[in-house]
Amino acid sequence: MVKRNRMRKNIITLLLMGLSLPSMAQNPIIRDQFTADPTARVFNGKVYLYPSHDIMPPEGQRQDWFCMADYHVFSSANLTDWTDHGMIVSQETVPWGNPTGYSMWAPDCVFKNGKYYFYFPNAPKSGRGFAIGVATADRPEGPFTCLAEPIKGVTGIDPCVLIDDDGQAYIYWSGMGIRGARLKSNMTELADPLTEVRMPRRPDANGNAGPQMPPMMVGGEEMKGLPEGFKEGPFAFKRGNWYYLTFPWVRSKEGTPGNGTETLAYAMSKSPLGPWDFKGIIMAEHDNGCWTNHHSILEYKGQWYIFYHRNYFSPSDDKRRSACIEKVSFNADGTIQEVKETLRGVGINQATEKIEIDRYSEASDGVTAALIDATHVFRSLAAALPSKGSWIRYADVDFSCLTEGYVIVNAMANENTEFYLREKSATGKVIAKIPMTVKSEQGPFRRDMSGQWLTLTAPLEYTPSGVTDVVVTCEQAGMSINWVQFKNRPKYFSPASGASSTPDDNGFIRRWMLLEPIKQDIRSNIVFTDTWLRDVFSKTYFKDQYTVVPTNGQKVTVDKQNLAWHALESENYNVKLFRFAEKWGDQTYGSLFWGVTIIDCPEEIRNVRLAAGSNGASMWWLNGEEVLLLSGDRRMVVDDGMSNRLTLKKGRNILRCSVVNGPGLSDFCVRFLDEKGNPVKNLRITN
Repeated sequence: MVKRNRMRKNIITLLLMGLSLPSMAQNPIIRDQFTADPTARVFNGKVYLYPSHDIMPPEGQRQDWFCMADYHVFSSANLTDWTDHGMIVSQETVPWGNPTGYSMWAPDCVFKNGKYYFYFPNAPKSGRGFAIGVATADRPEGPFTCLAEPIKGVTGIDPCVLIDDDGQAYIYWSGMGIRGARLKSNMTELADPLTEVRMPRRPDANGNAGPQMPPMMVGGEEMKGLPEGFKEGPFAFKRGNWYYLTFPWVRSKEGTPGNGTETLAYAMSKSPLGPWDFKGIIMAEHDNGCWTNHHSILEYKGQWYIFYHRNYFSPSDDKRRSACIEKVSFNADGTIQEVKETLRGVGINQATEKIEIDRYSEASDGVTAALIDATHVFRSLAAALPSKGSWIRYADVDFSCLTEGYVIVNAMANENTEFYLREKSATGKVIAKIPMTVKSEQGPFRRDMSGQWLTLTAPLEYTPSGVTDVVVTCEQAGMSINWVQFKNRPKYFSPASGASSTPDDNGFIRRWMLLEPIKQDIRSNIVFTDTWLRDVFSKTYFKDQYTVVPTNGQKVTVDKQNLAWHALESENYNVKLFRFAEKWGDQTYGSLFWGVTIIDCPEEIRNVRLAAGSNGASMWWLNGEEVLLLSGDRRMVVDDGMSNRLTLKKGRNILRCSVVNGPGLSDFCVRFLDEKGNPVKNLRITN
């Protein structure tokens, strides 16, 4: 109990801090607050979501029960990106309601007569039970104004309103079974007379009959043809010539399969008030024992969807729930195919969004998903792939937004491992390979505050086209994965084209032949002394490294690395080696870079100086002779180091450089300056 109360207090703190996390196309769809009983409606070409708002009970309220004090409204044009328009009604603003009732359960909203009508249950200021109130607005997101009184004759919860093709509106609610009635054209009164009903006596603590309750004036009629057992939360809609009455239903008892928890069930009729023909289950009981479910069903852009809730963010507390979405399909006779709950949900993710890939569409045996942090629950879930061969598949990622891309992933492992991103299946084409070297501080990653979750970057081996599925496959030891995001690179380089280029207006040399980075074991506390650097730069890594004039695509082998040369033109005056490594290498940190460029001079130029800067240490050679060493773990500064006076020969000159770096974003800039300090620009660069 202490641990549970601590979790509640931390969640309250989280909400009071106003933490807002993006809502995406995975379940649950709202990530910064609890959202139960989701009623979805289409207004003005967008989906508007009107859920109830579970909160942690304040002191003085029952701690193990539902607690709801207000309503928010959300909207989306693609079922992927959800906007919170804020609170629209609270228990303090309802004229007839109990301002401390915490009973604002499942609502609904419809459009008629040029206005939006928001229907909601609440505990009245006096008396027992519930009443249904109405608030109106000129826009679906409000502001809403509450009417002074609730709807007379509607004593219950979970209102739903159906507007038929002829404009007649019907209201359904839970109370003495599921009831339904016509509404007047003003949408705030029942169209038919009320009936006097005496409630049965309630037994007292000793089992004796309690006092006779006073008679009530009740509207509508009980819906006939529904199954026995507890029912609530009606949602009615029309499709073709069929009317559907859908509702949470307890079909089992405690101790039996389902353990007395709710399914989502439905009945069909040719009339909006029945009689109803019960058809069966839309969604089975939650597999985790969550007691309730509540839902709405709509068509949007030609596809039917069901919105429902589940306690993903509060697995030990089924009174704090979160809204989810799945697709719905119908049989030829109009019956509804059973819907399976998924973590994936619906919607197409752009590859450049942060994709919570732990909400997989399908997984191999043994894969599980659980909260990353049971204290800060809205940090969401992570998928655990227990062993080599484990995989998860995430459906519907749109890669059309990706051009020059790379991938960032958030993952965790207990030991060294490797996993792949593949297309479509566990044996599909490899999109990217991600190594995880957990015990080393070297590697293309950064740690989060916990020190466990690593954010890694990797180049793409292949870029899919259009909408496809992404599959994570565990290639070695087990690991856990949280999210994946593909990103477009800024255009740091272009392929070298044409016979030659010239230095830029400031004399900086931008055309280079660059070798993919060589891995270096650089401890985080190492000092780049001249002695250490000369050992690094004088080591033979590949054949003829001080004399070779490579060609584009030429390969060399360094230890177990197979590396290639790339003829490139830098888009910037500073050659961004880190970005080069992201795209063409597998070693972005702890790297040694080699660069070669050919300089053709129209005449001999005496008394020039090589002026260079580098992030990391660097060494420079001109025509085979060392001319400059920039030592220490330094940041790049223009003209940071100057060589002695040099002579550029008429004709070909070969300039080489090597840059070594540990954790920094390696780059360099270089130019020649004449005796007066002016950049030398009458050169041809002919790689």
